Amino acid sequence: MMILAFPDYLSQAQRLADYLNVPLTKVALHHFPDGESLIRLPPSLPEHLIVCRSLNQPNDKLIELLLCATTARELGAKRLTLVAPYLSYMRQDIANQPGEAVSQRIIGKLLAELFDDVLTVDPHLHRISSLTQAIPIKNAISLTAADEIGTFLKQQFDHAVLLGPDSESKQWVAAIAASIGFDYAIADKNRLGDKQVEMTLPDSDYSKQAVIIIDDMASTGRTLAKAAELLQAAGCKDIYAVVTHALFCDDAYAHILKSGVKTIWSTDSIDHPSSCISLDRLLADAIKAIT
Repeated sequence: MMILAFPDYLSQAQRLADYLNVPLTKVALHHFPDGESLIRLPPSLPEHLIVCRSLNQPNDKLIELLLCATTARELGAKRLTLVAPYLSYMRQDIANQPGEAVSQRIIGKLLAELFDDVLTVDPHLHRISSLTQAIPIKNAISLTAADEIGTFLKQQFDHAVLLGPDSESKQWVAAIAASIGFDYAIADKNRLGDKQVEMTLPDSDYSKQAVIIIDDMASTGRTLAKAAELLQAAGCKDIYAVVTHALFCDDAYAHILKSGVKTIWSTDSIDHPSSCISLDRLLADAIKAIT
């Protein structure tokens, strides 16, 4: 078994390799002036190859995964495992208007054709109950960073209120709260557009305790910012945020901090200054379970 790491996920892949005590090789990646990608793999590969890459900013990355997986098969790899802590194109699971591409199904089929196993963390799924419905292979494995986040928060706070920004976050936020003995609340959210969010908080006294907003990802940052603004209006002075996937597009990170959030923490699924919660143990245990 060998770990094959892309440059943008190298440090996380190295920690995973160290944890598993397996060798790591870096993908040689070159971009031509017109944007085309050149992939070079070691000419000699083991039968089982673990390809590591988070799929934020996914369009180039998906093409490069296609080149990588196809070449690996040609070089003799019999089993390909994709470790993609952030999995893109999972939100569009139905056609909202006639003619729309259902990207979850299309990208899921592509990954199923390329890889024998796909491991990801807290994928953004709405209307399906299992990742195998999006990626039709036996080992399409959805992990959760709830325990890692809970352990981290317990080290930072004696007690706090965890706030989920919408009903979809309730099960996840409630599980974290139960595991560490914190209280939790769930807001009501209505998304009007990419950067337009309506939200109401449940009735509570937020003025005397720290509140930690928890979400699976932060893209535009408007959801976290709206929650922080409402908390400030309700008298809360200690507002923090934790996300699994730190996408932080454009001005998102600065916008969240400007809204009143004191500190933002994220997992290392994506490299970002806020990334401080490691996923290597979670991923390593999942790999061990299927090998």
